[in-house]
Amino acid sequence: MSNPPHLTFDPDKPGTSKGHLVVPKGADCEALSLPVFSLNKGDGPRLLITGGCHGNELEGPLVAQRLIAWLPEAQICGRIIIVPVLNPPAVQAFSRNTPIDGLNLNRVFPGRAEGSLTERIADAVSRLLLPMADTVFDLHSFGPIWDFPPSTTTHPIADPALMIKTIRMAEAFKLPMTLVWDHPDTPGMFDISAHNQGKVFVCVELGGGIIGDEALAIYDAGVRNALISLGVVEGKAEYPTFRRRRSGQTLHTRRPADELKSPLPGIFEPRCSMLGEVKQGDLIGILHPMDSSSANSSDIRSPGPSIVCGVRSGGYVEVGEWLALLARPLNR
Repeated sequence: MSNPPHLTFDPDKPGTSKGHLVVPKGADCEALSLPVFSLNKGDGPRLLITGGCHGNELEGPLVAQRLIAWLPEAQICGRIIIVPVLNPPAVQAFSRNTPIDGLNLNRVFPGRAEGSLTERIADAVSRLLLPMADTVFDLHSFGPIWDFPPSTTTHPIADPALMIKTIRMAEAFKLPMTLVWDHPDTPGMFDISAHNQGKVFVCVELGGGIIGDEALAIYDAGVRNALISLGVVEGKAEYPTFRRRRSGQTLHTRRPADELKSPLPGIFEPRCSMLGEVKQGDLIGILHPMDSSSANSSDIRSPGPSIVCGVRSGGYVEVGEWLALLARPLNR
């Protein structure tokens, strides 16, 4: 590596600063410059907001750009660093993974200084940006093949005090769902690195479907609510309207029972409503096989009382792919 990662501006400078986080070149590509915005209003919370970790989730970068437009005038204290796009090559390719090395940025943290591009991005963020923040908002979405509500998510955290602080911060967005997700694929995730440094980390999931103004407005309102809760902007936090309701609930998952997976390849037909309550044996959907004209369709049923927090809404599925994610109210 010719040079270490560095910032092209001083984030401690008062006011609004613009510059780049420079990720050094490697054997696979030249140096990469990530645009960074620093909004420094002195004492107060230290917040890092990131988008574009996955290149096929464009809601995060769009909401980050909205923040850059209105936040400088509204912010009253603290320092907020915004990186709208963490992985430009993935965004340009509209790909979940980095096309240069095929890696998922959200599975390689804290990264490697001498690694491939994705690992070098993670290393630069881990070394330069994460230590400057007490709280991190990572802006994601669930993509077009899922029906998933606008949500904040976190994973179980071993430190009880940090777990409580994280859930409270996640609930402050006042989105329709706050989910403590016992995710099966956590090694190398951004939030694990943040938790290891004692940071409050909230992953914001806009939901599934096609990007639209109404959905982005809900996302934007949720982030604004969280900023109000932190005290960095003034205002009254309110639940945004989602499917004619203004409310939220905090849920948690249990593995592996809550992950309904496909027993065979085929087309999944949902037969349940997202955020709907189901009892044991209730129909979640029907899986229609395609490899034989004589094969029977398979009913996918709920293994127990739960709430449907995510359901596959389109596309051909292979064996073992997720069809639905179930949850239940969090027992505090």
